[in-house]
Amino acid sequence: MGLGLLVIAVQVVLAVVGAPGLSPLAGVLVTGTGVVLVTACSLLVAVAPVADDVGPVVLASPVRGRWAAVNSPGQRLPSHGTRARGQYCAVDVCGPDTPGTPPVVSWSLRGSRPEEYACFGAPVHAMAGGRVVTAYDGRRDHRSRNTWPLLAFMLVVEGLAREVAGTRAILGNHVVVDHGDGTYAAYAHLGRGSVAVRAGDEVAVGDVLGRLGNTGNTSMPHLHVQLMDRADPDAAAGIAMTWRDAVPTGELDPALARWAKDPHPTALLGMPRNAELFETTTP
Repeated sequence: MGLGLLVIAVQVVLAVVGAPGLSPLAGVLVTGTGVVLVTACSLLVAVAPVADDVGPVVLASPVRGRWAAVNSPGQRLPSHGTRARGQYCAVDVCGPDTPGTPPVVSWSLRGSRPEEYACFGAPVHAMAGGRVVTAYDGRRDHRSRNTWPLLAFMLVVEGLAREVAGTRAILGNHVVVDHGDGTYAAYAHLGRGSVAVRAGDEVAVGDVLGRLGNTGNTSMPHLHVQLMDRADPDAAAGIAMTWRDAVPTGELDPALARWAKDPHPTALLGMPRNAELFETTTP
């Protein structure tokens, strides 16, 4: 949550102020309350620890096959525009566009079912071996927020509510693995009933942890993955990572190409940039 959300929230409350039958005083109160709440949350999210710069940790890719990157460290750092919740080098992994993939956003009133996405249910693999410290599987897969009305609702109302509710509401079903070397990997938005491990389990690199879903703060099915310096995302600093077996293709996903830009000087070499397709060499 940042300046963009604040601007959207202000636009919405200003629209409310102009609503018929609403007194000027009520309009001022609505506007003031909305701006204060969103600003407070933005400031809280902006305050986050910073890890020592040890250089990117080389890991295995958490997916297999052909995928697209969004909010990627190959575009800029911090990749998600914030260091909060260990997201400094987080990356969102989406399935590539196909003829049957729902639009990224439309003017419909109802979002697409997660099952309409070919990537939904794809296995999510451990990027490194270690011990599972968190395995949460209590959230249902919701419809995509891929319409303009639902996207506005997600940014202004739902996103704020999830920030207040905490990490589980943001990450949805998720797994955190302790690698035993001071690094921890978090895998978020996993499908309901798909988490295949429990806290205390030992996993090897490549083991299936769960399946890609649409739980938590997400507009469409995808995997959010990040490397941190401790198990609790709320207290963690993000750590830079690269994938040894992921090869950026230089191609842009057609559905995401409109958001593609030249990489920022802070971009992490070797990682795909926003909207770029990549392929993994691990079968």
